[in-house]
Amino acid sequence: MKPADANRDVYVALLRTVLRHVPFDGWSPAALKAGAADLGLDLPKALLLVPGGMTELAALFHEEADRQMLEALAKRDLASLKIRERVALAVRLRLEPWNADREAVRRLLGFLAQPQEAPRAAKLLYRTVDAIWHGIGDRSTDYNFYTKRALLAGVVSSTALYWLDDKSEGCRESWTFLDRRIADVMKIPQQIGRAKKLFEKLPDPARILRRLRRGNAA
Repeated sequence: MKPADANRDVYVALLRTVLRHVPFDGWSPAALKAGAADLGLDLPKALLLVPGGMTELAALFHEEADRQMLEALAKRDLASLKIRERVALAVRLRLEPWNADREAVRRLLGFLAQPQEAPRAAKLLYRTVDAIWHGIGDRSTDYNFYTKRALLAGVVSSTALYWLDDKSEGCRESWTFLDRRIADVMKIPQQIGRAKKLFEKLPDPARILRRLRRGNAA
């Protein structure tokens, strides 16, 4: 049974209680059992809620974090912001609510870094960056669609890793790092565009070869 099929609050409550135990027990069945006990549930009843155990809870965490981010974005005046400012805001809103749970998030990332979890990790990251682009109002369907998501995936991943160890007040160093990363990736499409224009002005190598062959044949 998924959160969409029942009371989401029950699933989120279980996720929250499990997160409190993850720093001590890791992203493991032990944390699930302890979190369920906090809600007065034994492990079999908890597994009725999340049959996939901690793997399913990993997906639930990402889904809940994405949902909260989108709700927060919907309350902001995005029209007054530049694209890079919207992206930075979205990434901050994705991470900030979990400041108190950073050790649990670290354990979660370690869990998803296991080889057998790689496909799931990639899918969850894609869903997050896709949610960010949609959340800030980007509806593009051209060739930039996947480029934007690939570039943002790198920004989100690197910023999350920096944020995990950030000891600065309000994680301000993380947001400075985020701004730098966004500035770097914003240059890439411009560089690609300039390169394309440059190559368009260069002679066609295939045409030159054909002329050389005709000349040799004569």
